[in-house]
Amino acid sequence: MANVGAFFDLDGTLYREGLITEVFKKMVKYEIIGEERWYNDVRPYFTKWDKRQGDYDNYLLKMIDIYIESVKGLQKYQMDYIAKKVVEQKGDRVYTFTRDRIKWHQANGHILIIISGSPSELVSEMAKKYGFTDYIGAKYIIDKDSIYTGEVIPMWDSRSKKKAINDFAIKYDIDLNESYAYGDTAGDYTMFKNVKHPYCMNPTKELLQKVIKDRELIKKINVVVERKDVIYNLDIEDIQFL
Repeated sequence: MANVGAFFDLDGTLYREGLITEVFKKMVKYEIIGEERWYNDVRPYFTKWDKRQGDYDNYLLKMIDIYIESVKGLQKYQMDYIAKKVVEQKGDRVYTFTRDRIKWHQANGHILIIISGSPSELVSEMAKKYGFTDYIGAKYIIDKDSIYTGEVIPMWDSRSKKKAINDFAIKYDIDLNESYAYGDTAGDYTMFKNVKHPYCMNPTKELLQKVIKDRELIKKINVVVERKDVIYNLDIEDIQFL
């Protein structure tokens, strides 16, 4: 009998914001990234998003661009240390709904997997903290001396996540037709397409628009919004875009 899988995005799905933001702040603190990169390059994107005039994904992708540039030439142990510190200090800032779903899946003997666009060093620490079976994150390539080359194998796009979920299904003998997926952005769309029980967790407008256009997916999608100490289950066909 095949296993049931539960596939979780990390940033904005389990963690309440973007863990890459916390890593970025730590890199500024340790003077790996200059403060001016935040104020001149990232903050304008953050301000637009904070005022709900810009796109959250653009804000995150801008930080990722600078992260890729800044990590080149660093030793792997440096980023391992930063990732560990971030999770030690911020790892409890997760959504109640998602944390409870993790516990439910564990109690039912399901295979729990994180598929995330965050750096794999960070994803590894969160996977250990919450008892996941396995994980995959964006892989920042290191050379034979464990120095980052500046190359990256992404895991934040739909194509990469589709391949990952299928690879894990083979590795753990998972029946996707009985499995679950949790995500919040358009990059999680293909995960939703591949499982029986997809959950949009505080979804972006872009993701909802893709789901609404998909007549098969809209029949099985669950939309969950958590605000303060209240969790809402929404009917996607009742959602209106402003």
